[in-house]
Amino acid sequence: MSSNDMKIVFSARSENEKFARMAVASFIAYLDPTVEELNEIKTAVSEAVTNCIIHGYNHDASKQVELAVSIEDTMVTIQITDEGKGIEDIELAREPLFTTMPDGERAGMGFTIMESFVDGFEVESELGKGTSVRMRRRILSSNVLFN
Repeated sequence: MSSNDMKIVFSARSENEKFARMAVASFIAYLDPTVEELNEIKTAVSEAVTNCIIHGYNHDASKQVELAVSIEDTMVTIQITDEGKGIEDIELAREPLFTTMPDGERAGMGFTIMESFVDGFEVESELGKGTSVRMRRRILSSNVLFN
């Protein structure tokens, strides 16, 4: 079976985080995920998009976030990309409670939350060029039959 793919580009505005969550939820709906699976995927997407907006672009709504989703059988792959400032030390950024904004409302748990809700998690980043987060999650509850 071939994959089912979609790509959306949207403004880096906080209100579009909800749009991204719902777009992914709608796109994977035919896999019939459980409420728990759906909520976990939506939370991971929310964290990734929020990171782009806040850390990648420092709330610059003139910038854009790219959301790409592909489905192969019951495996969902979600990639969220910005062309922002990039991450200096990915391993440090992935440590729980690490934040580059200690004076703000950031708890430093974004990557930890994303990683806890997916089966596979990768971060690629280049300073001054942006960051891409790739998450993979198998929908175990799927009743979809593939021929």
